[in-house]
Amino acid sequence: MQNLDPTVVIRAARGSDGNALEDLARLDSQRPLAGEVLVAEQDGRMVAALAGDRIIADPFRPTDDVIALLRLRSGRTPQRRGHGARVRLPRLRAA
Repeated sequence: MQNLDPTVVIRAARGSDGNALEDLARLDSQRPLAGEVLVAEQDGRMVAALAGDRIIADPFRPTDDVIALLRLRSGRTPQRRGHGARVRLPRLRAA
């Protein structure tokens, strides 16, 4: 039976992620990220990364929800003000 809810891991990039980040940037036709980088892994594979306001992502996978999680984790999501404001976590769908 296939897992319908793939696991997504959000973590800080490590030095050993250099090649994977370069490959992801090349796949997305962008220059590599620099500085503090957060990466998103789905089923053990790096699918998106964020540094500052820049995002790189695998263009052959649906990554909108993963990118939203990266932004949420980095604190770069627009926040509503007022009593009872909530952060809505996106629902992840199988690719």
